[in-house]
Amino acid sequence: MITLSREVPIDPAHAALLIVDVQNYCAHPDGAGSHTLDAHQRHYLFASLRETVLPNLRRLQSVCRRAHIEVVYAAVENMTGDGRDRSLDYKISGIDVPRGSWDARVLDEIAPAEAEMIFRKTSSSVFISTNIDYVLRNLGVRSLIVAGMMTDQCVESAVRDACDLGYLVTLVTDACVTDSAERHEQSLIGIRGYCRQRRTDQLLAEIATFSGPS
Repeated sequence: MITLSREVPIDPAHAALLIVDVQNYCAHPDGAGSHTLDAHQRHYLFASLRETVLPNLRRLQSVCRRAHIEVVYAAVENMTGDGRDRSLDYKISGIDVPRGSWDARVLDEIAPAEAEMIFRKTSSSVFISTNIDYVLRNLGVRSLIVAGMMTDQCVESAVRDACDLGYLVTLVTDACVTDSAERHEQSLIGIRGYCRQRRTDQLLAEIATFSGPS
């Protein structure tokens, strides 16, 4: 009998790193989304981004690029200027990122390389409102590395949907953030059944065993 497990090392030849919603709207202090947070939430979120999450995302980008692992991005952005195409949930929640706006741009600190793809979404899960599944399958991706924000919202939605679609998902726990430590930890507990979870150092060491010395 074959025993199946999620605890499978990534396959760099068939892997992608997905960075979720690290964009000006919610990851920059001047972003429209960040202004919905209270003072405590803002302090925690931006301290975590500055001290841990963004440095880890840059390390992941660098190592994945050297290992020829696809790096792709999800970002909230309407297809229209007036937001009429947004999901009902986004309309109710007041999430509105006009097409082509500054809020829609991926944060400069982790700016995509010229050949890297950005999937513009109008729902919590990038797998619902974009063609990312179609594109990842065209690329031959089976191992999906997920990081970004918010841990308990769009990151968690991506993890669950990717799992259901047949990807082997690795969530990078210290390259994700939400607006409190409690919500972050609770989300990690809630999605353990959908993915394996690794810290950045652990995942980079794993990639190094496949790609050899840099």
